[in-house]
Amino acid sequence: MSTTNTPLKLNTDLGSNAAPAPQEPPLTFDSTKPPQQSLIDACVHCGFCLPTCPSYRVIGKENDSPRGRIYLMDAINKGEAPLSPTSISHFDSCLGCLACTTACPSGVKYDELIASVRPQIQRNYRRPWPQNVLRQLIFSLFPYPDRIRLLLTPLALYQKLGISKLVQSTGLLKRVSPNLAAMESLLPAVTTSCFTNNLPELIPAQGEKRYRVGMILGCVQRVFFSGVNEATACVLSANGCEIVVPRSQGCCSALPEHQGETAQAQALARQMIDSFEGTDVDYIIINAAGCGHTLKEYGHILADDPDYVYRAKDFAEKVRDVQEFLADVGLTAELHPLQTEPLVTVYQDACHLLHGQKISRQPRQLLTQIPGVTLREPIDAALCCGSAGIYNMLQPEIAEELGQMKATNLVNTGATLIASANPGCSLQIQQALEKRGQTVMLKHPMQLLDLSIRNERLSK
Repeated sequence: MSTTNTPLKLNTDLGSNAAPAPQEPPLTFDSTKPPQQSLIDACVHCGFCLPTCPSYRVIGKENDSPRGRIYLMDAINKGEAPLSPTSISHFDSCLGCLACTTACPSGVKYDELIASVRPQIQRNYRRPWPQNVLRQLIFSLFPYPDRIRLLLTPLALYQKLGISKLVQSTGLLKRVSPNLAAMESLLPAVTTSCFTNNLPELIPAQGEKRYRVGMILGCVQRVFFSGVNEATACVLSANGCEIVVPRSQGCCSALPEHQGETAQAQALARQMIDSFEGTDVDYIIINAAGCGHTLKEYGHILADDPDYVYRAKDFAEKVRDVQEFLADVGLTAELHPLQTEPLVTVYQDACHLLHGQKISRQPRQLLTQIPGVTLREPIDAALCCGSAGIYNMLQPEIAEELGQMKATNLVNTGATLIASANPGCSLQIQQALEKRGQTVMLKHPMQLLDLSIRNERLSK
């Protein structure tokens, strides 16, 4: 694997052997915020990004690396390559993990480049109808908790009657649609807690009030991971925070924003900002990595909206990941051991915490304050697990291989518990562990802190 500055001869005749698109794509990006040439030119083609890129690690092709995609952007900008199905497939293979931005010695803003490409694809390319139907299903369902809850009863019956296990064992769905099979296999267990909102609109601080904070519940998080939200609220309250939980809040907009669905992302961002206006909070707390990164980007998402641009910036400035916040303000609640023997733990770095928000030290700092917790570090800790929002549904084969790599590295630490601060990562890793026939406890750091504060023992 070369990391030299040797110029590469890239094949830019990308569409010559590809099947014709349903409609003629434009030869170049349109004039609405194409990839900035100055950002493209900042890449010196050194190749340091290649070994950090999960899609390149799996696929092994230059065009499926950050450097290769930047070459493609440059060629399309200059009219030397078309925005064709083949070039789009290389952009689609990007997980958006941002590991390349951490590795790049030149500070290339690849995150801004790929973020500008996604809307171009959505505006100018008509995907094959099976892809389009799947994407529309995802975008019309997942960002809306109330819509998800409409499906909970049939999903619960589907699981309780054993139909899910039957479908998975036959492999029929995978043969018909690998994407739907991936979505079905990732479905969390439906429990009674999925049906209700379990947190009141105002939660008082325990003891002396130190801060007044808003709390974001998420969309999939509030339905399938309500226990994480409850634990987060308990930890914040125990450490002197009065918590405001607006009922009107919705999705953070991460899912559509990462897939180029600009209008939907902007609408959801406006709704979120509106829901917290007038709450007079010091900070806005989020406990999911991908959501947090998007919330901090509201100023960019709504940069062209004169009614919201300044409100968006003010909102984003208040956003803190819960681990970032607690590490900064300090824990005041007493912590107790989670079990009688030492608890060997490995922390899983979610990409949008590590690379997007540059948060790495804080979660480890909090976990090691729990008596009896010993942290071990996995090799290749920065490698994406393959979840990447909905990537594991859209690119299931690549995602599965990455999930197995991640599970192997985590298990090889000898840890008996995995701490993961993102719901998508948790589902992806859990699935990989199950395929390996391994049972390792997986908890959100807030769940561990909550148990420690309440002096309760850890259980599966």
